[in-house]
Amino acid sequence: MAIRWGSYKVKGLYDELIRVAGKPRPAAEALCQYLRNLSDREIEEYKSAADMAIHVMGVTFTVYSEEEGSIDRAWPFDIIPRIIPKSEWVQIEKGLKQRVHALNLFIDDLYHDQRIIKDGVFPASLLKNSVNYRKQCIGIDPPGRIWAHICGSDLVRDKDGTMYVLEDNLRVPSGVSYMLENRLVMKRVFSDLFENQDILPVDDYPSQLYDMLAALSPRDIEQPEIVVLTPGIYNSAYFEHAYLAQQMGAELVEGRDLVVDKDDCVYMQTVEGLSRVDVIYRRVDDLFLDPEVFNPDSTLGVAGLMRAWKAGNVALANAPGSGVADDKVVYSYVPEIIRYYLNEEPQIANVPTYKCVNKEDKEYVLEHIDELVIKPANESGGYGMLIGPQATQKELKHFKKLIRKDPRNYIGQPLLTLSTAPTMVGNRVEPRHLDLRPFILTGPDSVEVTMGGLTRVALRKGSTVVNSSQGGGSKDTWIVDDEDL
Repeated sequence: MAIRWGSYKVKGLYDELIRVAGKPRPAAEALCQYLRNLSDREIEEYKSAADMAIHVMGVTFTVYSEEEGSIDRAWPFDIIPRIIPKSEWVQIEKGLKQRVHALNLFIDDLYHDQRIIKDGVFPASLLKNSVNYRKQCIGIDPPGRIWAHICGSDLVRDKDGTMYVLEDNLRVPSGVSYMLENRLVMKRVFSDLFENQDILPVDDYPSQLYDMLAALSPRDIEQPEIVVLTPGIYNSAYFEHAYLAQQMGAELVEGRDLVVDKDDCVYMQTVEGLSRVDVIYRRVDDLFLDPEVFNPDSTLGVAGLMRAWKAGNVALANAPGSGVADDKVVYSYVPEIIRYYLNEEPQIANVPTYKCVNKEDKEYVLEHIDELVIKPANESGGYGMLIGPQATQKELKHFKKLIRKDPRNYIGQPLLTLSTAPTMVGNRVEPRHLDLRPFILTGPDSVEVTMGGLTRVALRKGSTVVNSSQGGGSKDTWIVDDEDL
């Protein structure tokens, strides 16, 4: 048999499926038994079936390179799912709802009274130097005072089993389509497993997203006009834009398809004339949304869109300006933000973080840079960061200069020993590091958290870089009801 759990090494690591060699965690017992009984041939057949399903379904992602430009590649997928017991997920869900609630209050406060600054909890200097704070949004009241309607918070588990929030993605978080497609692939390939296990569904996300967006409509009508605004086919997440629009029954539009009329309402150009738009799920960054207000050279947005939004004639999700909380330095204050607005203790911890804007933290980071992970405030996708223990002396020296030049832009964190999960390498299973991005939908009347999320896995041995653009892949995430286990 190809898979022998007794030889699977988990020493010094927290593995999501295996406790110690040969002994699965209770929620993973049925899966591990099933995989143990597969022959080499059957495993190859399942892997081929998954690759074929991804090809037929057209699941791709875009990679940019200086040499070759943009390249569409098949979504890298591992057939062994990650399993989290429902009993643990219930607690994670509570923590995520708490976190997003506090962040929305924080964003709204920054664009209104700024009580958190006046009370000395959040430094005014950090806001002053924030690249994502939009003065154009001051005083605006979006529906329900909600700014971040869709949030993707990245979670990691350390070697002792503790789950941490690594970062919050509040501008235009991506990846949810791959979570949904991962599940479809698994259902095609392992249909018998879904018949015999109590795996909680993720399929209802598109309808939840639609309902949340519809609830934002300024018009009280049965079927508000919802559109997904995309930068276009060359964007790395275009597959997702098209997928979500199709799944919701919404129109996929580019900036040139929309117009703001004299009545400060947004209209979509159709073959039958102009049709009013109520809600825009925008996948375009703030600075390109409206050339009248932001970048005047932008061709991706819609002239007058901010006027229409300020007038309350159209809803935007996520709201412009929500990225002020999508900042790795702001991230380090989230525990204080939760305590300030909710008078509660955080239910999910942050990774311990050193703020280089603080003199003592900066000196510590500079002295221990070879032991830490250094991250810039506003980069994403794993770019612009330094993994100290793996860096050369030249790289360490370079980052010290960057930190000294602009300490506000950098944080330092200990290098966590990320949890692993069994991953197919040829016909063998080997541990590979992973993270998890659940998605939280916040509407005027409800907050929904996906049953699981997008598990990204570092396919290279020993690597902790999970981003698909840098060689990472993905797994389906199973929340398994463990009540009777």
